[in-house]
Amino acid sequence: MSQYDDVLNKKAVALRYDENKDAAPVIVASGLGYMAERIVEMANENGVPVYEDNSLATVLTQLDLGTPIPEELYQAIVDIYAYFLKYTPKYTQEEREAMRAAEEAGAEENKEGQ
Repeated sequence: MSQYDDVLNKKAVALRYDENKDAAPVIVASGLGYMAERIVEMANENGVPVYEDNSLATVLTQLDLGTPIPEELYQAIVDIYAYFLKYTPKYTQEEREAMRAAEEAGAEENKEGQ
């Protein structure tokens, strides 16, 4: 399988859960291929934990944005949330912002040097 095929087969879904507002987690972003890559990239940039489960992502990408998770998937989602209770971000928000600023400054210097 080529790298291009790898990208095309990617799936990503982002969930939100507000216990005061939602009865169940809600799909807030969903995508295939390059859009899936971008969803994961944005999650990583913002310190949002990413969990890989291709089968679950396949099911969830078939649902509309704003859709609550079906009851049949509650246990799978609970397992993921429990997994993330132990999650420790690799970088703090301040470290991510500093890295982003350094990258932007480096890109700006490259433009000026050309």
